[in-house]
Amino acid sequence: MGLEQKLMHTRSLLQNIAQSETSVVLANSLGAEDMVLTDLIAGLQLPVAIFSLDTGRLPGETYALMQAVAECYPAYPLRIYVPDTAATEAWVGLNGINAFYQSIELRKGCCEVRKLEPLRRALAGHSAWITGLRREQSVTRLDLPECEPDTAHGLMKYNPLLDWSEADVWAYIRAHDVPYNALHDRHYPSIGCAPCTRAIAQGEDVRAGRWWWENPESKECGLHAKASPLKPAA
Repeated sequence: MGLEQKLMHTRSLLQNIAQSETSVVLANSLGAEDMVLTDLIAGLQLPVAIFSLDTGRLPGETYALMQAVAECYPAYPLRIYVPDTAATEAWVGLNGINAFYQSIELRKGCCEVRKLEPLRRALAGHSAWITGLRREQSVTRLDLPECEPDTAHGLMKYNPLLDWSEADVWAYIRAHDVPYNALHDRHYPSIGCAPCTRAIAQGEDVRAGRWWWENPESKECGLHAKASPLKPAA
């Protein structure tokens, strides 16, 4: 299937989601895929709210993109969710500012405080959310469906770019002059928190720069886990 066919399918899917769901939000991580979805939603003028999670440890380039999104898509303002201050202070006080390097459990505990708790607030009251997940991004995403019930958060979850390739994503961005994170031009295909993200070498997996000290099978923060949300590390 070529890009034009994929694009037609994605536009149709987005329209169907907006028509069939009572309240839809796009989780915009400010990655390339989510910028494509933001541009498509704005172009179709769909009644979809858009939010981002500010963990407090994002790269400067990501904050610059937040500002660019606000300027490019004024009809779709980003709602920014931040971690609970008291919970963040307690976790850092107990474990240390960079404890996530020490174990998977501590890394997931940090993700719980900085990402998962704000995500639950962002999704509360909505019937569906949209993500930019693609199957080829990671071994943890190979069996993802285009639509599935998110039992952890109690709503439907849609992945409209599931079968898009990385080349498809960038072809759309270039053709439609979509703003994107400047780190992508410095070999950062997948961007998260600054201390948990690095550039990748040619030929490496697109998510090799995320939590690079862990095995590929563990490289999810819990935002897209099918099980119940993770609890903070003790």
